[in-house]
This record gives sequence, structure tokens and C-alpha cells, in this order.
Amino acid sequence: MDKDILQQFIYNSLKEDIGDGDHTSLSTIPETASGKAKLLIKEDGIVAGVALALDIFKAVDPNLQVDVLIEDGAPVKYGDIVLMVNGNTRSILAAERLVLNTMQRMSGIATTTNSVVKQLATTQTKVLDTRKTTPNLRFLEKWAVRIGGGVNHRFGLYDMILIKDNHVDYAGGISQAIKAAQEYLKTNQLNLQIEIEVRNLKELQEVINLGGVDRILLDNFNFEELKKAVALVDGKFITEASGGITQENALQYAKCGVDFISMGALTHSVKSLDMSLKAVV
Repeated sequence: MDKDILQQFIYNSLKEDIGDGDHTSLSTIPETASGKAKLLIKEDGIVAGVALALDIFKAVDPNLQVDVLIEDGAPVKYGDIVLMVNGNTRSILAAERLVLNTMQRMSGIATTTNSVVKQLATTQTKVLDTRKTTPNLRFLEKWAVRIGGGVNHRFGLYDMILIKDNHVDYAGGISQAIKAAQEYLKTNQLNLQIEIEVRNLKELQEVINLGGVDRILLDNFNFEELKKAVALVDGKFITEASGGITQENALQYAKCGVDFISMGALTHSVKSLDMSLKAVV
């Protein structure tokens, strides 16, 4: 985790929320008041964002004392207490919403990811995330996927070449796209993996014949086509299935023999895990 990005995120988020002051707390809570609060789980799942919460509390007030009772990646159930925080009451209240917003979101992602990972435990298939993330929150959401036991795909457009259907069509075909990508990497002295998306078995065969890629993305294949595709590849390339994969059908896709399944649903439509920060009085 890039600490500079993390600290900038926390700074911007607190600035967005607090503005020129938390006037509710300033008006109702004495400046020197101290208190204690507990982070309470209200729904079963996998907790994520504990390490981030520590950084948030520290950024708000370095004098806050936080005792972690449950670490990232642990299963939690209704009524569990993840952490206790002690210190200046105004500081606790200033940090409350950012801690909850991020932990609820991350825990929801980790919970969903972990559910899929458990389903795939009897196979060799791993679950990947995608770039279908919340702008400026991608690093948190992909962090949560890892906590849940999933695998991160490329982070952005810069760390891998992924030739998708539009690239193929704009480039004039599969061969043209692959050759152009290879030449680009050579010219610019870049060491990036190349993945290409194929839409049918004909396109797959063209990629197999040409070579020059590291991974093949099998997009929107039905189960029978996917099994045929895996047999055609025969271990020569890493295979990834995508398109319409959900918690309900993930295992069926995995049983087709692909190395990875990618699921945008891990991050773009996940339900947050319910939790709250309650005063201990």
C-alpha cells in the first residue's frame, strides 16, 4: 500500500467532511472532554479496513488510543467489537464517519470476495477483481478484495496491456492488435504482460496460432464453449473467464477449468457490511 496515496486520501476525505469545523461537536462537547467508543459489528461477514481505521484515527488526533480486538480478514458476527478507541471526544466524533464509511465498504467487498473464494476452494480457479471500481477509491476496494482472499487484476491502464474487443476492432483485427502491442513494448522498452479478449472460438484459435500474449480473456462464453476453449488452449496460456459471473454461478465457471474468473460485481455493486461506532458511557 502506497502510504502517500493513503495519507492524501485521508486528508482529502476529512477535509471534505469537516470543512471549517465540526460545529455540532464544537457546540455541544467541551474541548477537553474525553471518552471511549467501540466499533460494533451489526451483521455477519469478513472485517476489512481495520488498518486503515488506525491511520484515520491517527490523522485526526495522534493522541487517540486504539485497541484492536479483531484484525483484518477475520470472520465477524453480530455483536462483535472490532476495536475500542479512547481519547478526546471531539476527535473520536470527527473520525467516526470516515472510519465507518471506509470499513463498511471494504468489509462488504471482503465478505463477498471471501464467499466466492470459499466456493472455488475445490478448484484451481482464482477470483479476480476488475477496474469497475469507485473513482479514487480503487486502492481501497482492491485492498479489500485481497483481504477477502481474492486476487488483484491490473490496477489501472498503466500496469498491463489488456486488448479488449474495442481495441481489436479499432486496430483492424486480432493479429494487428497483438503485433502493435508487441512493437509498442519493444520500442518503449516496457516489460508488461499482454492479455487479449476473445469473443468466440474462432478468435481464440487465431490467438493460439499467433501467440505472443500471456493471458487470454474468454468473454461471455457459455459453459460448453468455455470447456472447449480451455481444451484448445491446453495450458499454453493463462485463461480468464469474464462476463455475467456472479456468486450464484461462479463455481460453474470455475469447473470449466479456467485459471481465473473476473468479477466486476466484487466492487461495483457490493452491499456494505453494517457496523457502528458507539459511545461507551
